[in-house]
Formats: sequence, C-alpha cells, structure tokens
Amino acid sequence: MHPFLAPEFHIRWSTLVPEAVEPDILHALAVARENIEAICAQDPATANFENTFLAYEKSTEQLNDGWGRLHHLDSVSDNPAQREALGKMLPAVTDFYSSLALNERLWTVIKAAGENVKAENLPPIEQRFVDETLADFRNSGADLAPAQKERIAAIQAELSQITKAYSEHVLDSTNAWELVITDESKLAGLPDSAMAAAAANARAKNLDAPAWRFTLQAPSISPIMQHLHDAEIRKQVWEASSKVGAVGEFDNTALVWRILELRQEKAEILGHSHFADLTTLRRMAKSGGNALDFIDRLHTRIRPAFLADYQQLAQYKAAKSGTPISKLEPWEVSYWAEKQRQENYDFDEEALRPYFPVDGVMAGMFEIASRLFGIAIREIETAATNPQSPVEVWHPECKFYEIHDSKTAAHLGSFYADWHPRESKRGGAWMNSLHTGGLGEPHLGLIVGNMSPPVDGKPALLTHREVETIFHEFGHLLHGLLSEVPVRSLAGTNVPWDFVELPSQMMENFCWDRESLDLFARHFETDEPIPETLFSKMLAAKNYLSASGFMRQLAFAKLDLELHIHLSDHLGKDLDEVDREVLRDYLAPLNTPSPSMMRRFSHLFSSPTGYAAGYYSYKWAEVLDADAFTRFQSEGVLNPATGADFREHILSKGNSVPPDELYRRFMGRDPEQEPLLIRAGLAGTVMV
Repeated sequence: MHPFLAPEFHIRWSTLVPEAVEPDILHALAVARENIEAICAQDPATANFENTFLAYEKSTEQLNDGWGRLHHLDSVSDNPAQREALGKMLPAVTDFYSSLALNERLWTVIKAAGENVKAENLPPIEQRFVDETLADFRNSGADLAPAQKERIAAIQAELSQITKAYSEHVLDSTNAWELVITDESKLAGLPDSAMAAAAANARAKNLDAPAWRFTLQAPSISPIMQHLHDAEIRKQVWEASSKVGAVGEFDNTALVWRILELRQEKAEILGHSHFADLTTLRRMAKSGGNALDFIDRLHTRIRPAFLADYQQLAQYKAAKSGTPISKLEPWEVSYWAEKQRQENYDFDEEALRPYFPVDGVMAGMFEIASRLFGIAIREIETAATNPQSPVEVWHPECKFYEIHDSKTAAHLGSFYADWHPRESKRGGAWMNSLHTGGLGEPHLGLIVGNMSPPVDGKPALLTHREVETIFHEFGHLLHGLLSEVPVRSLAGTNVPWDFVELPSQMMENFCWDRESLDLFARHFETDEPIPETLFSKMLAAKNYLSASGFMRQLAFAKLDLELHIHLSDHLGKDLDEVDREVLRDYLAPLNTPSPSMMRRFSHLFSSPTGYAAGYYSYKWAEVLDADAFTRFQSEGVLNPATGADFREHILSKGNSVPPDELYRRFMGRDPEQEPLLIRAGLAGTVMV
C-alpha cells in the first residue's frame, strides 16, 4: 500500500515511483505525529526510559526509512517527476523534524524522564542514549523562548529548500556541458583507456564516428587534465569545470551567502558565537577555534614543502618547454606534474589499471575484511539478472551483497554497490545506511561511486586512487554493518563527525601494503600480481608532491572554518576575492586564479549541515588512522587479533562510548600526529 514505507528488508525499488511519494510521506508523517502526541500526552511524573526515550527513538522510524529511500533515489536516479515530488514534500518533512526539539510539551516530558531515569540505574549504553538525547534537544533550542523556536524552525525550512536547490544546480550544470572531439589528432597523449571510454560515451549518445565525448564527471576529465598534450583543450575543460554552479540559472553564489547567513543566525539564537562552535560542540575538536588551530598548525608545518613542490614543478615545466620560469596556469599543473612523475619515477599510473578490475578489487577487499574482522561476504544475485531473485536494484549495474559472522554465521547486514557514473547520478562517492538493525537484526547499507566504467567488453579497470575510494567507502560501510549497539541513533556511523572518517581512512592503508595488495591487485587477463618493479615504482612515487595534496585538503578546511567562524568579515564581498584572501598562504601562486570552489562544494552546501564547519575532520581523522595503523604494522597488517580488536573497539561500538575513549581502548593511548607526517613523507618539515 505504501511502497516507500514497506517493512520488507529487500526494498522493492521498482515500486518507489514518484506518484507514491506524496501519499507515502504524508502517511508516515501522520504516524510520526501520532507517536509524538502519545509521548506528549503522558504524565511527566511517570515518564521513564521505555515509555519516553525508547518511544521517541521509535516514533519516526517509518518516516526515516521512507524519506531516506527517497533521498537516496534523488542521488542515484534523478528525474523531473521525482525531483518535483521530493520538493513538494520537503517543507512538510523539514517542518516536522525541526518541530521536535521545539515542541514544548514533548520537551517537558523528555526532560522529566531524564530526571526520573536517574533512579533506574540504567546500563551505560542506555544512559548515554538519555544523555545524548537531552543534549540533542538543548542544542537544537528546546529551552528557547517561543519566538526563537519559531525562527529556528523557519531557518531550518529555508535551509532545506535552498541547499536542495544548490545540489540540483551542481548536478544540472555538470550535465549541461559536454566536449565532443572528432579529430583524433587532438587527443594526443590521452591514455588508451580514456580514449576508449570517450568513444563508448559518444556511441551511447548516438554520435557518428569518429567521435569522442567527454563530460565533467571525474573519470572523464581527469585523464584530460593529466595527459592531454593540447593545452587549449585542457584550458577549455578547466574553465568548464570551474564554472559548475557558477553561471546563469545554475549560479550558486547567492545561495552560498544565504546558507552561511542562516547558519550564523541559527548559531547565535542557540547561544553560540558562530556556526562552527555549534557544530563542533560535541565533536572531538570541542570548538571551532580548536579545529581552526589544528588546521593552522598543520599548515605552518607543511607550507615550506608545499612551496618547494610548486617551485620545482615550475622549473621542470620551464626546462622541458624551453621557456623562462614563470607561474603555472591551473590547467598546466596536473599535466606537468604527471610528466615529472613519469620521468622521475619511471611510473605511469595507467600501468596499474590492468591490475585493478573492479570485481577483483571488491573480491580482494572482501578477503582482507574477512581475515581481519571475522566476517564472510557473498554476492547475491539480483532481479536485474535473475527475475526470480527477491533482490531488486535501482539500476542494472548495481550489485548486492550479504555479510555474515564467520563464527556464528549470523547475518550481520547487506549492502548495495553502485560504482559507475550516470547523468542521473550526483558526483562523488559515499556510503549511507538504509536500515539500522537492532540486536540480532541485520543492517542494510549502500556504497556508491563514480569510477571508471567498463568499456568495449572489458571489465571496469580502475586507477589506484579509485581503488582507495572504494576501500574508503567500504570502511564506512563496515562501521555501519558491524555495529552491535542496540540503540539505533547511537549505532554505526552515528558518531561525532571528526571520528566518522577513521574506519574509512583506515581501510585505505591496505591499498599500499604488498601483502594486502596481492589479494586483489591481479591482472585482469593473466591473474598475475603487480610486478615487483612496478610496485617499487608505485611506492617510490607515493609521496610525490604529497605536500600539495596535503595543502589542498587544508585549504578546503580553512575556507570552510573561516566562513563559518568569521562570516561578518566577509559578507558583502565578492566570493572569489574572499576565497583568495582567506587562502592567500594556502594556494599555489598560479597565473590565473581559480573561481571559488564554494559554488560547487556539495560537501558543505548540499544539506543544512553536512560537512559544514566539519571538513577539517578529514585531516583530523587522518591523524587518527595513520596513528592507529601503526598497530597493524607492528603486529601484522593482516593479523586477525588486531583486526578483532579494531572491530570490537571501533567498528562495533558506534557512539555508545565517547570516541576518544574508544580510541584509547584500541591504541592504549591518545593519538599522535607524527605518524601522519611520516606516512606523507613530511616528517622532516619545520616543527611548530
């Protein structure tokens, strides 16, 4: 009757049609309101853990599931009717969620229950759930005056609308551009794999051969920027990419400023100086200032090596092109960097592709996880290939897997994997949860990316960076599917934002170790492992220009925090000028300045919060993962005992214990920063 709300574990994606959105979401809203009203109607004197806190936890489950499925489809299968249906329901759903913490009757009962349960001697996890729920309400404005509550709700409603518009502008402007080349001579330097993919793309669009079609999706433009000899085409692609979300009807400039203003206003109403303090209050950083100090300290240490990287590249380009040393253009950096890497290390990343067929990468990754974490993973046939299968998928390329415990055979969870780009799919890579199970009940999740697609009957052959991305998202997935926390809102990846990247970034380490690589890096035709000579070159080139990559992440985090901490210093100014001013010491001195990333930075602006004032968490978690991986290195990279401890203390615990305590349980001490700098080859940089 209500397909978006159907309780079956295997979601029937074919029934989740736009016409079902409104009746299903309205029904889920009605059920949720009834559940909330039942809690509100209680006598506060008899409010307890079960009839209040657990009841509140369960009150929105149906709405959470239905709304989550719809938002997922919006990310992987965008279409006009579905987009319209989502937009129509967005105000009502946003208003409902925003109203919960601002509901005076509900807060009266929950606050009373918080006092009453002190006599119940709750187990630690249940007590943490009580504490976190109370903190959620207070941090969302439960103690505000009625007029302030009303304004908070209005802010949330507007943020939901305009961040959705921001995201749609990025997707639509990405899809609005294409480059079709019919003269093969203009493609000199481009790898065969990129040529084949572009030709296949042209055929899919029914373009007459010879034709090669390129888009702004990463697997399409990255080879151009790295390898194509024609500088004018590289410039054309760079200009198109930098204008995503920046031109005409897709211009996100005004939305960026409005989103920032609304976040600042919300923070002030809630008693904080700025949005960064509001978002970091219950994270490991504790304050926006601490997060900014963390980024600034790393910047001071990295900057000398970063400038040396750039100067060396400018000198190399001048020497090879027979021109005076001058500032590089932004469309020259990747090209000359790749040429220098190939020359200095005799290493071409394309040489690795044949060893990374996507199915082989997945199989090897599963083997690593199975050995370390005591699990078994198997692929389940879907209805896309077998109509008799109960497992439907949203696209034929999507696959489905189950995870079982190796010792007990218990079904821990299942997940979908969807790896290749489509015009109806937003860019990037991500993991999400579709259903968080209780104790003894399996979880359901997904991992999605935009990796190199299969071409001309060959399997999809990935770059090493794409392999790292798959491992990264799988780390998030394990964090969700191996959770053993009975309270759903504390389970899986529902952890402080600057801790959430630890499992994902930890898994990336296994993409560099010889023992683990040999389990999945196999030639798609011969099944041979990566030759030792190629592996040695790969390792030697690992930290090539590492300070530049390091600084890029720091720059994103710096701009994010600066805009969310010192917004009043920048309001009314040109966005590109603000970008250059804030990042003066973070950017290479290129000849042509790049337009601000803020117009297409979906991490920060495609949802009311997302990674806003939280992008620093990538580097924060890198400190954690580099440090934690030293234990794997000392005890054996594939040591099951070490893996069991990581599963026990990190992957299974969610937010049932404060993250700094979980880290100490695994490592026996607080994290240290030096392992990250050692791993990046930057440990010799100046101490601060």
